[in-house]
Parts: sequence; C-alpha cells; structure tokens
Amino acid sequence: MSSKPYFVGIAGGSGSGKTSLIRALKAVMPEGSICVVSQDDYYHPIEQQVSDENGKVNFDLPGAIDLDAMVDDLRRLAKGEPIRRKEYTFNNDAKEASWFEMKPAPVIVTEGLFVLDHAPTRDHFDLKVYVEASEDTQLQRRLLRDAAERGYGPDDVHYQWTNHVLPAYRQYLLPHRHLCDLHVVNEYTYDKAVGVLRDHLMRTVGLHHGQLQPA
Repeated sequence: MSSKPYFVGIAGGSGSGKTSLIRALKAVMPEGSICVVSQDDYYHPIEQQVSDENGKVNFDLPGAIDLDAMVDDLRRLAKGEPIRRKEYTFNNDAKEASWFEMKPAPVIVTEGLFVLDHAPTRDHFDLKVYVEASEDTQLQRRLLRDAAERGYGPDDVHYQWTNHVLPAYRQYLLPHRHLCDLHVVNEYTYDKAVGVLRDHLMRTVGLHHGQLQPA
C-alpha cells in the first residue's frame, strides 16, 4: 500500500448528489480507507459573509469559504496528521455545532462547488470527479434538503437558487468541467459509478477485495 494518500476531488452543483455519492462509496470501501474533507466545513463566520443588493447573505461565492485553510489541512493530512474542526451550521441557530476529526487515510476525498476553481486545491487531486444532474433536479433536491437541514422556506430557497446558486455554478464550476477524469450523471442513480470508483481506488492504493465492508 502506498504511503502517499491518493487525492480525489469531487465537484458538482448544489443538489447534484456529491454527498450521497461519497456516503455510498464509503459504505463499500474498507473501514478507515477514506477521509472526507468537505468545503462546507470551511465557511467564514456569518459576520464575514458578503450580502447582495437586497441584503441577503451570499454563501455561494469563493470568498465565503476559507479555501486556503482547507489546503493547509489537506497538506497536514498528507503528512499523516489528524485534523479537528467545528462544523458549520449554515446560520441555523437551532442547530448546535459540534467538533469532529478528520483522520489520515489512503484516500483523501475533497468535495465542494469551488474545489476545481481554487487552483491550490485543484492541484492536489490525482483524480477529478464531476457529479451532475439537471438544474431542475438539483433545485428540487435543494428544496427538500434546505427545509429539512437548514430550516429554509421555499421562497428563500428559490431566491438563493436564482440569485446566488445558479450564477456561482455557471461561473465557478462549469468552466472546469472539462478538466475532470470521470463524469457521474446522477439524475436517477449513481450505482454504477460507485462500483467504478471503488475498483479504481482499491487498485490504485493497493487494497484488496477481502478488505471490503459487507454490503
């Protein structure tokens, strides 16, 4: 097994299914073989965020996230150092933030909207994966997620989608689509992609199928 982690970047728009794909991948990989670094855990505090012309905070700008701190943590993980961070609660006062640890692993997966746009992050990746779904599908998933996890009503979600999410997706993600090694179309399912990714990662980092977790 290689001592150097294999870095995978997973990019995709809001509601494309990045988190679900990673969760499914972890479920079929050996325990402890994957460390996930999420862009969402590096948001600057709410008081440092930029508001649009209507006074609405725009979380969908590269400057909303401390991407340089994320790169520093990737470097530390590459050296075998664990990382502790406090989760970001997306301005949800009803949710108490908790601390969590990211432990070094043979595979380091970094996911988020801006991980390809930010060159120091992008340069870490040995494999780049692009997850996509139609804009309508992404919006419907966003409506369900933001209501359940962040307490946002449909009017707020539609406003963010039109004024923040789509412009950021088109400006900071789509131009980098052609750089990706693997495209996962997640309109209905990503099952085949999970198998492809699992087999590639197992072979690349020197794991064998006897180490796989039971289905």
